[in-house]
Amino acid sequence: MASTISNFKSQLKGGGARPNLFEVGVTCPTGWVDDAEREFKFLCKATSMPTQTIGSVDVPFRGRILKVAGDRTFEPWSVTVINDEDFKVRKGFEAWTEKINALATGVGEVNPNSYMGNGTVKQLSRSATVAGDDSAQKVLHEYKVQEIWPSEIGSIDLSYETSDAIEEFTVTFQIQYFESIAKDAQQETENS
Repeated sequence: MASTISNFKSQLKGGGARPNLFEVGVTCPTGWVDDAEREFKFLCKATSMPTQTIGSVDVPFRGRILKVAGDRTFEPWSVTVINDEDFKVRKGFEAWTEKINALATGVGEVNPNSYMGNGTVKQLSRSATVAGDDSAQKVLHEYKVQEIWPSEIGSIDLSYETSDAIEEFTVTFQIQYFESIAKDAQQETENS
C-alpha cells in the first residue's frame, strides 16, 4: 500500500490528541483548604504525562557489550499552576510541605502514608461529551500517579516591568509509580 496523505489521514484517529485538552487532579493527604482541590483542576495550566525509564545493564562478553533491561524508574512530575488572589491552591501545597517538614522546627511526618497523596492526568477528547452525561467530557487516556509528595514549590517571579500577566508557579512531585489506563470504546460502553 502506497503512503499517501489519505492513508495517513485514515490512521490519525479523531484528528490527533490535543495537548491543550487535559485535566489534572491532586489528592492532598492534609485535606485541601476549602475548595482548593476543585480550583486546582481549573488553575493547573500545564503538566506532562509522567516519564518512566527502564535502565540498561551492560554485561561485557568477549569484547562486546550485551545490554539487558534493568529496573524501571519514575522521573519527578511537575505541574504549573495559575495563582489567583486568594492563594488558596498555593497555600494548600505549602500546608502539605509543612506537614512533611515544618518550617520552624524541621520536624514532620515520618510515616509515608501520612504525607503521600495521588494525582491524575486525563487526556480529553475534542468530541462532545460522554453519552448520557452532557457535563462530562470524554476521557481518551488516564494516568493515575500514585504515592506522590511535593518536593519543590517553585517561586513566583515579581517585577515592576511585568504587566498584562498573571502569576504562576510550578510544583514538583516525587512519585512512586503510575498506572496507565487506556479508555477505549469497549470500556466506555461497559461504563455507560
